[in-house]
Amino acid sequence: MKKLTKIFIAVLTLTLALSCSTQSNIAPANITSLLQSNEFTFVAEHANPNNLDVINIINSLPNGSSSQMLNLDSGYTIEIRKDKLEVTLPYFGRMYTSNMDPSKNSFRFTSKDFTINKKDGKKGSSIFTIITNDQQNIRTINMQVFTNGKAYVSIDSNDRQPISYDGYITANAAAKK
Repeated sequence: MKKLTKIFIAVLTLTLALSCSTQSNIAPANITSLLQSNEFTFVAEHANPNNLDVINIINSLPNGSSSQMLNLDSGYTIEIRKDKLEVTLPYFGRMYTSNMDPSKNSFRFTSKDFTINKKDGKKGSSIFTIITNDQQNIRTINMQVFTNGKAYVSIDSNDRQPISYDGYITANAAAKK
């Protein structure tokens, strides 16, 4: 009976340790090929607002968490193609010039005139700096992609406080006809 208990505890510990590690659905070879082609989609899982007012409001909600991270639903992405950059991300924070059209208060735009600068980061990561020339309010989009497919994105804008997102990269969906 004592051995059975020790085996059960060992299996439980191993299961918990493996379930807490970072997992990716993409093979490392596929991640490397996506990064080399500069055509991939970033899928946001969490938003990290930098504004203390937003964090205080979130914490005051009945089911609000005490962390600065907001869990996002699926569908918030940055799609990078050779000829098009499509950004669909929510914004939480202070805007210095808001718009009466609520669809323009988040990051929802398509750019056809942009430049991507890529450099190697620490521990095998890749850092992409995206500068859009046809969007007047976006200064830069910085994206750091790690070898396991996880990514960190920060957006610097002229008319609002910076915000960052955590997520992962995946292959672009087939083009709609």
